[in-house]
Amino acid sequence: MCAVQPRPIAFVSTVDSLGRANLAPFSFFTAGGANPPSVVYCPVLRPDGTPKDSLANAEATGEFVVNMVTGDMAERMNITASEFAPDVDEFVVSGLTPLPSRIVRPPRIAESPVHFECRVSKVIRLGDGPSGTVYVIGVVEMMHIDIGLWKEGSFEPGDFRGLGRMGGREYVDLAEMEIFEMARPKVAPQSSGEGSE
Repeated sequence: MCAVQPRPIAFVSTVDSLGRANLAPFSFFTAGGANPPSVVYCPVLRPDGTPKDSLANAEATGEFVVNMVTGDMAERMNITASEFAPDVDEFVVSGLTPLPSRIVRPPRIAESPVHFECRVSKVIRLGDGPSGTVYVIGVVEMMHIDIGLWKEGSFEPGDFRGLGRMGGREYVDLAEMEIFEMARPKVAPQSSGEGSE
């Protein structure tokens, strides 16, 4: 799928049944349509075929938030791509700031200029086993846009310069129109006793 590029990144925040927050980035992500406004992200299954926290949480609570990623969030977003224990709080580990949502329980990311508060409409399992494909489709219940991106009564797409995934280690910062490499962390910190993934 590396030929599909650049891919926008959904920085998905969820909470589990205990209210512990989780953050994870997904470049298998896209907007769905306008009626109803919808988005979809693809949390592939773990190597042992079990669901990752972003999928388990979305199914358990029926809610998630998509926070769009900009270039200046790249390194902190990449930290959360590692596999953490459910009691590790990725907001703490990454240094990102949780911001209460208006409608759903998962927090937003204060550093992100665009958020979509979503309710799960459908979960579609196309595969099972290692890296099995799963799609989480959400209806957007509320959208938040930084005031700096709102001009003359509408969103100014030319001013939003997100981060895109090219494939492998390559990303593109659309603000700088620059491709750069970023290695995914290989070893996750042990459980901290603080929070979630």
